[in-house]
Amino acid sequence: MRSTKSAAKRKPAAKRKKPLTTVNAYLASVPEPQRSTLRKVRASLRAALPREATEVISYGIPAFKHTHILVWFAAFANHCSFFPTAAVIQEFKSELKPYTISKGTIQFPIDKPLPATLLKKMLRARLAYLASKHT
Repeated sequence: MRSTKSAAKRKPAAKRKKPLTTVNAYLASVPEPQRSTLRKVRASLRAALPREATEVISYGIPAFKHTHILVWFAAFANHCSFFPTAAVIQEFKSELKPYTISKGTIQFPIDKPLPATLLKKMLRARLAYLASKHT
């Protein structure tokens, strides 16, 4: 059984009663400075996405989808996270040394988004990976 303390660390920063259905609603529910940080992440990702990509809520957090879910991002009490999948994290492991990473997650400070150039490179790698699997 997990302790209450460790479970509390994983709680999203936004306290929700009803499931949120849009990225705008999710961001509106997130406190500052996480909200501003995630808005910057969102803008960086949008700039590198195919025009047909859409925003969705997947697993209760914002994501971008283009035939498949590409990446997710979220706010938590003590950090923000970017979820580009394990393959992408492995590919960029050396560039991610300043951050806390796990198999599928990159954690970054609540008031400092991941660099836009790094986000865009990881997104392009994810797009390339999906294209190679579906050709």
